[in-house]
Amino acid sequence: MNPVLADVLQVTALITALALVHRPLGDYMAAVYSSPKHLRVEKWIYRSVGANPDAEMRWPAYLRGILIFSAVGVLFLYVMQRVQDTLPLSLGFQPITPDQAFNTAASFISNTNWQSYSGEVAMSHVTQTAGLAVQNFVSAAVGMAVAVALVRGFARSRTGELGNFWSDLVRGTVRILIPLSLIAAIILVACGAIQNFGDIHHVTTLTGDQQALSPGAVASQEAIKDLGTNGGGFFNANSAHPFENPNGLANLLEIFLLLVIPFSMPRTFGKLVGSLKQGYAIVGAMGVIWFAAVIAVTWLEYAHPGTASQLAGGAMEGKEQRFGEGASSLFSVSTTMTSTGAVNSFHDSFSGLSGGVLLLGMMLGEITPGGVGSGLYGMLIMAIIAVFIAGLMVGRTPEYLGKKIGTREIKLAACYILITPALVLIGTAVAMALPDGKEAMTNIGAHGFSEVLYAYTSGSNNNGSAFAGFGANTPFFNISIGLCMLLGRFLPMVFVLALAGSLAEQKPVPETAGTLRTEKPLFTGLLVGTVLIITGLTFFPALALGPLAEGMAS
Repeated sequence: MNPVLADVLQVTALITALALVHRPLGDYMAAVYSSPKHLRVEKWIYRSVGANPDAEMRWPAYLRGILIFSAVGVLFLYVMQRVQDTLPLSLGFQPITPDQAFNTAASFISNTNWQSYSGEVAMSHVTQTAGLAVQNFVSAAVGMAVAVALVRGFARSRTGELGNFWSDLVRGTVRILIPLSLIAAIILVACGAIQNFGDIHHVTTLTGDQQALSPGAVASQEAIKDLGTNGGGFFNANSAHPFENPNGLANLLEIFLLLVIPFSMPRTFGKLVGSLKQGYAIVGAMGVIWFAAVIAVTWLEYAHPGTASQLAGGAMEGKEQRFGEGASSLFSVSTTMTSTGAVNSFHDSFSGLSGGVLLLGMMLGEITPGGVGSGLYGMLIMAIIAVFIAGLMVGRTPEYLGKKIGTREIKLAACYILITPALVLIGTAVAMALPDGKEAMTNIGAHGFSEVLYAYTSGSNNNGSAFAGFGANTPFFNISIGLCMLLGRFLPMVFVLALAGSLAEQKPVPETAGTLRTEKPLFTGLLVGTVLIITGLTFFPALALGPLAEGMAS
């Protein structure tokens, strides 16, 4: 089959599958978070942690629950890594060094899953399953809980109550993530992904060399890695490894898992606020930017200049022969435009301009469609900015979903938007000014700068992917990127929840002839423009020094 035709059919199949599950999954998630009943297993969990799931929380209490739960998670995962040699099924692996253990704990608790280690030669079975995989579930559930709290802020009036964090956390894990991950893991096993707790196998290769093959509970971790937009691979090669991603069917399934919840949550939003058309406007904006990026990266990779690329039919260096240019491009765009970070090819090997598109996908705030939960609340923040801009144009106080967007709301939204650019740009500048940053680069010039910029963009936006040529396993980068991951995850949540509380306290504003119709295609276009302009103004100088300079020179 012609490769281009195969790529078109693959994208068509993916979009069709996402469209088919959009309504049932979105409605199901809305029912989960609005149900007054608790399952028996959920009641047992509430009793074990001493939580009252029916107690409504204002935003400071909701935030305290998130921070306390996450702080305990960081400590637990850090200690587990430091003592893994004393735990069962250690495989003979030594404890992780303090700076790398901190980096990894911060990474998985923040839903980033940045990895400065090779999992198959560093992490034991217990650390992988009881530590990293567990955080894959609960960190994703935290993001979904924050998104639902913001939606309740729009849906409720004359109250500061946003629901109960512990109830939202447990329901998201037990009723959504675990069942879907179980189904996905079974399919991955059927495709050929491994799932066991065996010992390391030593085999002799055809050249007579010895090679160690690491086993593990790969399929189960792979399922939640993608579904929860986490991204941390069991193996260093991540989803390019045949034990994680056995064939083309598994590859398409993994891309579907990356996108299914983020693209379905706008339906949940529309259902909870009582207007499905509002959800369609949000998912439309997400889909337009994602699809445009898929086309751009695929075209740039096929058209990459050079004799070798032309003979191979595309820039195949750093790509899996099993997947080719199209599937590699589709995966790369989907993973950088969600907060996943999983890779089935080396982003460091992409052309300068296509690598710039991948960087831009993260710099947008990963809202197209974004991470599980974080994509929705990030896009809703952008929607607030968009209605504010529209209000300035017509001289009218902006409103969104019946709530006035006043000074307090705009300040909170602006603070949310400024956090990650500050972390990215300051982190990159400091790294480039110190010897540590220059020594970590394996390339000089614009591409070397892009490696550093990509690292801090990935960490601060809680993505986790990397340009593979970047040597990140040093105390400086483990600590600095670890701090960026924590600040990039939890500081935005402070402003999101404060905004939710402010909106929930308002009384509804009646719709008039002058009210901006935010469910119309015109608003979707305004929202897309707002996202691109704000990001372009913020990051264009940095992009000009890295991927744009590299792309123009090639």
